[in-house]
Amino acid sequence: MAGDDDQDKSQQTQEPTDKKLRDAREKGDVPSSRETANMMVVLSLVLATSFVLPWQGPRLAAALGALIDGAGQVQVGEGGSGLAALGLVLQDFILSVTLVMAPLFLLILTGGVVGVLIQGETVMALERITPKLSKVSPVQGLKRLFSANTLVEFAKSLIKVFVIGALAFWVTETAVSGIWEAPGFVPESLPGYMLATTRRLLIAATVFLVPVAIFDILWNRFDWRRRQMMSVKEIRDEMKDSEGDPQIKARRASLRRARARQRMATAVPQASVILTNPTHYAIALKYQPGVDQAPVCVAKGADLMARRIREIAFENEVPIVENKPLARSLYDQVEIDELVPVEHWQVVAEIISFVLDRQRNRHRKPPNGSVLRTSPE
Repeated sequence: MAGDDDQDKSQQTQEPTDKKLRDAREKGDVPSSRETANMMVVLSLVLATSFVLPWQGPRLAAALGALIDGAGQVQVGEGGSGLAALGLVLQDFILSVTLVMAPLFLLILTGGVVGVLIQGETVMALERITPKLSKVSPVQGLKRLFSANTLVEFAKSLIKVFVIGALAFWVTETAVSGIWEAPGFVPESLPGYMLATTRRLLIAATVFLVPVAIFDILWNRFDWRRRQMMSVKEIRDEMKDSEGDPQIKARRASLRRARARQRMATAVPQASVILTNPTHYAIALKYQPGVDQAPVCVAKGADLMARRIREIAFENEVPIVENKPLARSLYDQVEIDELVPVEHWQVVAEIISFVLDRQRNRHRKPPNGSVLRTSPE
């Protein structure tokens, strides 16, 4: 089985079709970069430390201070009443902290959502969360473990660990050295100093994660496109599914041609005149004075079909008139069972009038540009 899979992969040399890409998206299989979301979360933390925490920090400190100041004033009894009193104290504290931290959590959540949306392709598919045996298969797990995508993810993780670790060490060492070297440093300055240090670390991490996210987007799109490549057999199978089996299509076309020949064999003998080009095109027109508003095309054909129309017309003594420009124009403009366009009424009327006069044994020349044919050739 592994050999067959490898062979199939090696044969997937054709660009994916639009249907293959559309089906993949409907199943939730789209290129997605986790690094972009991570970068946006870190960026949201930078914004939080720059704008939210300086604004909400004093409120958080006030909530903590109120809890500490009131610690000796709260009467906590024993048993259930004591737990109820303690619960009320914690409930007020948790509510205060939640209101203070809500903007921070909202900002981080927004950063993660924006990190997903800016990638351009976001789909919701139930199939992505449907349990599958292949997800717990040891064989499939080993294949994923040694795949190119896993190796790239491992390399990215190592680079992030080393680079962000080095940045954290450098920022921490600089901050600690700054505390010891700062003259007159007081403990009250420590929260603001730690906030500024944290902000520098997050800014440095964001600067590093931006190119990582760009690389991850490009790699995921390239890898996704590679996984969608198709073999020649897959393209043929897709064409069969979308357009039908070629043998069935050929059979349907044969039936359509047979019906067209049958219709032609019935319609041509009832025609009033056959216009030809003289050999490439043939148009059978029918006109009944007092019944039809204008001549009607009852059959038309080109090349072999045109030859067959002329043969049937000759067998049934239907007049054949050669008029090259008119036959070509009507073949392009008129479909079967449609009236002749108004701009051709005069010429067609002259031809049909000539045909009717001949049927009344009157000797009359064909209209200009027309030739009466007495054989199908």
